Amino acid sequence: MSEIPSRDRNGKLEHWHSNAPFDPYSVEKLSPEQEKFYMASQWRMMWWKFCRHRVAVISGIILLLFYVSILFSEFLAPYNLHSRDTKHIFAPPQSIHIFHEGELRAPFVYGYRQKLNLDTLRREYREDTSRIYTLRYFCRGDSYKFWGMFETNVHLVCPDDQRRATFFWLGTDRLGRDILSRIIYGTRISLTIGLIGILISFTLGIILGGISGYYGGWIDNVIQRLIELLKSLPQLPLWLALSAALPVTWSPILVFFGLTIILGLLDWPGLARAVRSKFLSLREEDFTTAAQLMGASPSRIIGRHLLPSFASHLIASASLAVPSMILGETALSFLGLGLRPPITSWGVLLNETTNINAVATTPWLMYPVVPVIIIVLAFNFLGDGLRDAADPYK
Repeated sequence: MSEIPSRDRNGKLEHWHSNAPFDPYSVEKLSPEQEKFYMASQWRMMWWKFCRHRVAVISGIILLLFYVSILFSEFLAPYNLHSRDTKHIFAPPQSIHIFHEGELRAPFVYGYRQKLNLDTLRREYREDTSRIYTLRYFCRGDSYKFWGMFETNVHLVCPDDQRRATFFWLGTDRLGRDILSRIIYGTRISLTIGLIGILISFTLGIILGGISGYYGGWIDNVIQRLIELLKSLPQLPLWLALSAALPVTWSPILVFFGLTIILGLLDWPGLARAVRSKFLSLREEDFTTAAQLMGASPSRIIGRHLLPSFASHLIASASLAVPSMILGETALSFLGLGLRPPITSWGVLLNETTNINAVATTPWLMYPVVPVIIIVLAFNFLGDGLRDAADPYK
C-alpha cells in the first residue's frame, strides 16, 4: 500500500496514511522533515539534489571565487599590470618558505643570485639564501586606479621592501613583468567575455528557437535552414576568418566587444534546436491550449508558460556553453587573431609560448593554461550537477 498525505480544513499538511480503508486509529502525524519534503517547491527540490552532487558543489564554489576575484584584481595582484623589472627578465618562480635553517619564520622568499651565461647569453638564476624577503599583507606597493575610479596602492601581499625585494611566485616574462599579476588581471577579461558571449547566444537561441518551435510552417523551415548552414561551416576556420576581418585600427576595447559578438553569434544554433524541440512538444500540452483559449498572446505564452517549463535545462546548457566561449577566446588570442595587448587575457599571455624555445627554457610561461583547465573542468562538473538536479527521473 502506498502512503499519501492528508490535510486539515485549512489545507495544511498534517497526517499521512495508506490508501487502505480509513482507520482513525492508524493515522500518524507527519514529522517536520516529512512536511518540509512534501511542501517543497520544484526549485527547492532541485537545490537539494544539486547539494548531494559534491563535485558540482565544489566546482560552483571554485567558479564563485574566480568571479568574485575579478572585482578585486588590482588588490589581489602583487604588482601593477604594466610594472616591469628589467633586472629580472625571465626570472624563475620564487618558492614561499616558512623555515630558514630550521627556524620557523613568517612566510618569506629567498632573493635571486644571477649571472650571465656567456655560451647561451642568457641570465641564470638561483636562490640566494642570504637574502630573505618577508611577505607582508595588506601592504602598500605599486599604485593603481581601482576600477578606474580612484587611485590607491594597497595590495593583498607584497615583499617587505619594494625597492630591492622581489616576489615573483610564478616567475616573470620577457619584459620582467610578474606572471601571477598578469594572470589575475587576465581573469577579468577571460571570464567576462564568456558571460557576455553567452548572453548574446542565449538571447538569439531562445528567440529564434522559440519562434521556430511555436509557429512552425515556413518560419520553422527558414530558421532551420539557417541553422544547418551555420552548422555546416567549420567552426575554428570561421572564427579565424571573422577575427582576422576586424580592423587593425580598432582600439583594444572595440576588439574585445567585436570578438565577444563573434563568439555569441556563432554559438546559438545548438541552443535554438534544443528550444525548438521543447516547444514542439509543449505547444500541444493542455496548459498551452488553455492559455490560447483565454486570449493570451504568443509572447506571453512563450515567456510565462513555455520557457519556465524547461528553465532548468537552460541553466544547465548555459553552464556548459560558457567554457566553449572561454576556449574560443583563448584559442584566437593564442593564434594572434583575438585580443591584443594592452588588453590582457589568458589567451594573450599564452601567445608568448608560441616559440618552442621559450617554452623549453622558461616553462613557467605556460602557467596561464592552468586557470583555463580549472575553469573549463569546473564549468563542466557544474553543468553535470545542474543537469542531474533538473532531471525529474533522478
